[in-house]
Amino acid sequence: MTQKPGKFWALLPLITFIVIYLVTSIVLHDFYKMPVLVAFVISAIVGFLMYPKISFTHKTEEFSKGAGDPGITLMILIFILAGAFAGLSQKIGAVDSTINFALAYVSPQFLIAGLFLTACFISLSLGTSVGTVVALAPIAAGINESVPGSLSVGLAAVVGGSMFGDNLSMISDTTIAATRTQGVEMRDKFKVNFWIALPPAVISFLIYSFSSGITTQSIPAQPYSFILIIPYLFVLVAALLGMPVIWVLIAGILLSYGIGWFNADLDVWSMIQSINSGMASMFELSMICLVIGGIVGLIKYYGGIDYILHHTLKKINTPRGGEFGIAALTALVNATLANNTITILIVGPLAKNIADENNIDLRRSASILDTISCFVQGVLPYGAQMLAALAVAQQQISPFDIMSKLYYPYLLGASTLLFILFRKKSR
Repeated sequence: MTQKPGKFWALLPLITFIVIYLVTSIVLHDFYKMPVLVAFVISAIVGFLMYPKISFTHKTEEFSKGAGDPGITLMILIFILAGAFAGLSQKIGAVDSTINFALAYVSPQFLIAGLFLTACFISLSLGTSVGTVVALAPIAAGINESVPGSLSVGLAAVVGGSMFGDNLSMISDTTIAATRTQGVEMRDKFKVNFWIALPPAVISFLIYSFSSGITTQSIPAQPYSFILIIPYLFVLVAALLGMPVIWVLIAGILLSYGIGWFNADLDVWSMIQSINSGMASMFELSMICLVIGGIVGLIKYYGGIDYILHHTLKKINTPRGGEFGIAALTALVNATLANNTITILIVGPLAKNIADENNIDLRRSASILDTISCFVQGVLPYGAQMLAALAVAQQQISPFDIMSKLYYPYLLGASTLLFILFRKKSR
């Protein structure tokens, strides 16, 4: 198949977004000052102003086609349901119980390793790396009060463990985005992705076990109710057994609602309000998905996608080369945006084209998108996870103190490269 050469200037909307977002962030020394949605809307306006000979009506039609892509619509529905499940779970006390349950089994002999393992478990359950860091970073700070000098390694264990679940959880934004953009089932991506992520997690646990130098302190036990953890376990198991993700989330919401009604003694309207709040928390991400879809539709119509693929594919003639190309694109965009979910939404359609052109199993491309984005996001000194950890540290340490002990993200990146390098035919 001959790839059309396309047009470089068709990429101007995307270039505009990167310039606006990156320059503003660098000037203000804050990668979260410029609202992502505002930057994308400005980029869309630039797209509408391009090629004045094309009617504005036709441009809006192409934008609408991109925004209304079935994959994007389904992804937004999944995001909204995931938000509803997360909001209701938090309302009934499932989040606190999950955290306390995990911490109850942290061995004093392996405190930092246990903190890492706890972060892995909680992020896998909750599907959020930032939420995990916010929940556990104060514990790392508390350990430092008893064992001075342990703050950097404690926060590194929390940040690293949080990226484990961000990469694998069935309700993680990155998992949803990676599977939907590649058109694969979550359980199939999980089966491939798990064997990339497990060895780095095991090695990291062992490193923290024998190099932290902390062996005497323990974390005070807090009460928990195992029944409140059941919704998270149900979602994980049901998704792995092959239940469609929409029904998994709906069933998880109903299960959480029932537990809240009978066990937590919550009234109907307070739980409904928490569902609404959870859905509302996904509105910005959903709008970003729509706008990105529209921008990609315009770029594709103008010939920008053809340009990228032409200059990428002419240098790629093997499945392994295609996978390295997907990894490189993902790493570059994530380092620029400091947001792994948005990175996957942007790179995902390109990755699927590269995978289709090079006979790459889409389960592999979905896994590479997710693992590489989590690797880069996990080590960025200006990433949300690192900033959340530093906020707890209150300037006692620098991001580089944490980065020097962030074993899991580095090992995850290395594991992904080995996964590509020693690939086996899967089609």
